[in-house]
Formats: sequence, structure tokens, C-alpha cells
Amino acid sequence: MSLDGVIEAPETWHFPYITDDMQESVNAQIHASTAFLYGRITYEAFASFWPSQTQNEFGIADQINRLPKYVVSTSLQRADWQHTTIIRDHIMESIADLKQQGDGVIGLTGSATLVQGLTKAGLIDEYRLWVHPIVVGKGKRLFADGMDAGLKLGSTQTFAGGVVEMVYHPATT
Repeated sequence: MSLDGVIEAPETWHFPYITDDMQESVNAQIHASTAFLYGRITYEAFASFWPSQTQNEFGIADQINRLPKYVVSTSLQRADWQHTTIIRDHIMESIADLKQQGDGVIGLTGSATLVQGLTKAGLIDEYRLWVHPIVVGKGKRLFADGMDAGLKLGSTQTFAGGVVEMVYHPATT
């Protein structure tokens, strides 16, 4: 996300900030995941890219392609990316069930609308926010105006390119 909270169109501002130390952290997080959850827009972007990747220096493509993927959508007609399940109905209940059945980390990238719904439902255990040193000025933000979510800082890490990873957990009342 940008300093002003924008997550929309990261392909236009994110890449100049990637450094080796940041890439190592991304790799570790992908390899720590046991499943992935996406909103439709993020899913479609990832599904158009990852299945055809052959340059797999860090094993990221293998990891993403082999793990279970869940896409939340009421409009997606089919999901051709291997190991993908579409969640169409009872979305929050279905995701709560996934969390209870799972044994590991369900990774979630982008998908602002989904994150907002999961936040309201209390279904996110950890937020990993990668704040880039840029103000984009407009675009979709991860947290919508009027959202209320108390968070507790778990850790921070600053990467060589100026990106700061902040790990937050829901604050207990």
C-alpha cells in the first residue's frame, strides 16, 4: 500500500521499491502459506500470470500453483487455475470453516473488499501491511472510510528500498 493507504494499481508504483531483502521476506511468507484466499479481481490477475511461470528461482510459482486457492466471487463463472475453489455463498461462514479446518496460514493479497468484510467479521488474525514511500493520491484503499478496527502492532521491518512492513493483530478489548 502507499503511504496514503492506496492499494489499487500497484503495478504502476510498487516495482521500483522491490529490493533483495524485501523479496526474501515475500518468499518466506509465500512459503509459509498453506492456502491462498483471493477476491475475484486479484484472483483473475494472479490466474492470468502464475500458472504459466517457468522462471521459478525461489520456488514461488511452484508454491502458489500447488497450494489450495479459494476465490470469493458471486460472478466468476469458472476457475481454471489448478486447485481453486470458488466461494459463492455464505462467504464469511465458509471462510470461518476454512480457518477451523485448516492447519496453517491462509495468505491473502490485495482484495480490499474482501479484507474489509473479513475485518468486520473478525476473521483476520494478522495484517501484514507493506507501506511504500509514495503518496499515490487516488485509488482504492485497503480500509474504507468509516471502518473501525482496533489493531495492536506486532512488529516492523524496514527494507532497503524504503518499504516498511508492519505486522498488526486485532486488538482485544
